[in-house]
Amino acid sequence: MQCGASCRVHVAPSPSAGMGTEEILTAAGVGSGDEVIVPSYATPGAAEAVRHAGALPVFADIDPSTFCLDPAAVEAAVTPRTAAVVAVSLFGHPADLPALQRIAVRRDLLLVEHDAHPEPPDPRRQAHAAYLDARLTGLLTPPVAPGVRHHYHSYVVRVPGNGRPDRDAFARALRSRGVRCHVPVQTPVHRMPAFRRELWLAETERAADVCLALPVGEEMSRRELQRVVSVCNALGGLLPAAA
Repeated sequence: MQCGASCRVHVAPSPSAGMGTEEILTAAGVGSGDEVIVPSYATPGAAEAVRHAGALPVFADIDPSTFCLDPAAVEAAVTPRTAAVVAVSLFGHPADLPALQRIAVRRDLLLVEHDAHPEPPDPRRQAHAAYLDARLTGLLTPPVAPGVRHHYHSYVVRVPGNGRPDRDAFARALRSRGVRCHVPVQTPVHRMPAFRRELWLAETERAADVCLALPVGEEMSRRELQRVVSVCNALGGLLPAAA
């Protein structure tokens, strides 16, 4: 795609318009021979949309403070074939769209926000997250970038220790004590057979090894939240320090 000034825009898919990421890319002329930068620490939806549009997904690393695309990593991944960047807001934390927009304008790229969710954050989820933030010990609670409102679609913590074995053991211990939890991203997209690339994305790999989603739903009672804190804090003291 030969991209001129008309491409220097931020495009957010609108559910009412019925256009998803694939349709927006196709409408902008992105296709065969083009590269589109996407995150690997996410579901494969963005990469699948790029492939369905006929372009090649190129994976960039995440910012550990947001779990979303790191603008510096995006800039480093740009090549003469790059036509677009697809930003994904993860776990309810928005991607750094202003920084990505500046890169898109400077490098003459299309910027698409994948699966944009315009609804306001749920105040009960935010209150539950604040409760956990203030009381959990031994775990690294979800980071929030300055000036950002986190929606907390998922409450994702980092389990300190020695990576995946300690995180998985911690998760098993929580479940055995009645606390629901899950690994939010089991396998980075660039490690999946359909998209496999031989590259090392340090923050993506680290997040995949240590992250765990704890319950934070709006239906939870204060007693249930207290139970999460009690069990996590009791187990947290048993975690080995990270090397």
